[in-house]
Amino acid sequence: MSMEYRERAIDRHFAEFICRQEARWMDEVFRLVVSMASGAVGKGSSCLDLAGIAGSTVIAGSREYRLPELKALTDLLKSSSVVSFQGREHRPLVLDTAGRLYLFRFWRYEQELAGMLLQKAAQEPGVPDDMHLHEGLQRLFPGNGGSEEDLQKKAAEVALHRRFTVISGGPGTGKTSTVVRILAILLEQPGEGRKIALAAPTGKAVARLKASIAGMKGSIDCQDEVRSAIPNDVKTIHGLLGTIPGSARFRHSKENPLPFDTVIIDEASMVSLPLMHALVSAMRPFTSLLLIGDMDQLASVEAGSAFSEICEAAAVKPHSVIGNCMVKLEKNYRFSESEGIARLGRMVAAGNEKEVIEALVSGSLPSVHWHPAPAKGELRRFLAPRVIEGYRSFLEAATPAEALERFERYRVLCALREGNYGVSGLNREIENILSQSGFIKPADRFYRGCPILVTINDYTLRMFNGDTGILFNDPEYSDETRAFFSSSDGGMRSIPPERLPQHEKAYAMTVHKSQGSEFDSVLMILPPAENEILTRELLYTGITRARYAVELVADDTVISVAIKNRIDRSSGLLDVL
Repeated sequence: MSMEYRERAIDRHFAEFICRQEARWMDEVFRLVVSMASGAVGKGSSCLDLAGIAGSTVIAGSREYRLPELKALTDLLKSSSVVSFQGREHRPLVLDTAGRLYLFRFWRYEQELAGMLLQKAAQEPGVPDDMHLHEGLQRLFPGNGGSEEDLQKKAAEVALHRRFTVISGGPGTGKTSTVVRILAILLEQPGEGRKIALAAPTGKAVARLKASIAGMKGSIDCQDEVRSAIPNDVKTIHGLLGTIPGSARFRHSKENPLPFDTVIIDEASMVSLPLMHALVSAMRPFTSLLLIGDMDQLASVEAGSAFSEICEAAAVKPHSVIGNCMVKLEKNYRFSESEGIARLGRMVAAGNEKEVIEALVSGSLPSVHWHPAPAKGELRRFLAPRVIEGYRSFLEAATPAEALERFERYRVLCALREGNYGVSGLNREIENILSQSGFIKPADRFYRGCPILVTINDYTLRMFNGDTGILFNDPEYSDETRAFFSSSDGGMRSIPPERLPQHEKAYAMTVHKSQGSEFDSVLMILPPAENEILTRELLYTGITRARYAVELVADDTVISVAIKNRIDRSSGLLDVL
């Protein structure tokens, strides 16, 4: 077996540094394996699975390396003074009994996170008044005899009786509705008011959660004082922990824990292993943690897939300590059971590629339209009527608030960043189409109507990765063009475009960047050739960003391969849990 390894500069420098600690300059195999352990983290894994590379020929640049079989490879690593077996000594690398090689801090993240979660999972918060609790559950989760209503009630019971709860479900399955009712029951309990924190990984996910909670408050069956006490403030996880400028550390930690009784995290599938570790480490032992997410979605772009592994651990042993903490919601309240988007999402998540292709080709899925990838040179002709119909509404808006609201109704999604079928190429094509049609005048860098996506956090400006804005004329500043964003109070705020943090045009965005968002309609375009980034999770996430209609553009062979190709991240968290 042979495999190609693309070594990054940071991996090479790390391996060279480790080799200098042990004077192993001449051992090329050792240097390569250390480099690959660093490279695995860069690809989203928390460790390097040695069984997957042992005995193979690795092509790195212009050189080939023949790696020893697994036992010889692990013996080589065990003999090193920079490798700790099972973390018994504090050394730069850790080798575990399953043949996984870690950078020390990622081994520590997994071990400590699993220990903290299992400890919380085994605790009961001791709700003060069981009679009040039972009455609240009956009133807020009356049900109608359906099993899914019972599941929502079960999720609430778990959250109210344990210090750790996981609720997983796709879009429209009532996750946020369940959480709002859980909050109401908590706030109804007699005694001192509970301190509750709500957070999400990105600014976009924060805005959506705030809007969802505000929209649901008025419909729940509770007293006005309880309704008004349901928290309105939602923060990013970084904001909740308190970032320290110029530091990777947070203001809140084990030494300075968060001052809350309950912490609720939405879109938890997007949380990386290091961030999940930082969050749970900063919680007091008696603080309750509720994770909300979709186990079938894409994981964080950074290392680890903590949420999906927690869900998998619960599914493997449903009656274990961790299994008793999880509830999966499946009924979709946004779509009827026959709606095309819900059906397509379920088929993709289940890995039924033949069923998916048959349904797409036959056109039997309502609100779902499929097109093979357009022939070379035909992409603009294919895009033109679709993006004009999708985007003309926001470009004809009279105010920035109206433009931003309309822009969130439609989006072009893609898998890649570069190339004709990536963000760069599609943004260029769409901009040319809208310019030639007279909807925009992109003569200047900052022109009226240009949608922008912030790609880096800027805590000074209170702007975060994933925030979407619109360039628009501002009458309060002599009609000059400014960047408008939704503000936390539901209004609008603007800044000079020159002050914007790192950003990009947002006519098209990657499926990864779309997580935490929903649009009325989605045009999802996949490249015409197979690519390792095309996975079942990516396809599912893109499809389920749409509320009412999705148009999927991809050859059937590409779709089939994507469904078969699951994200494969090496990790030991599942085993520890």
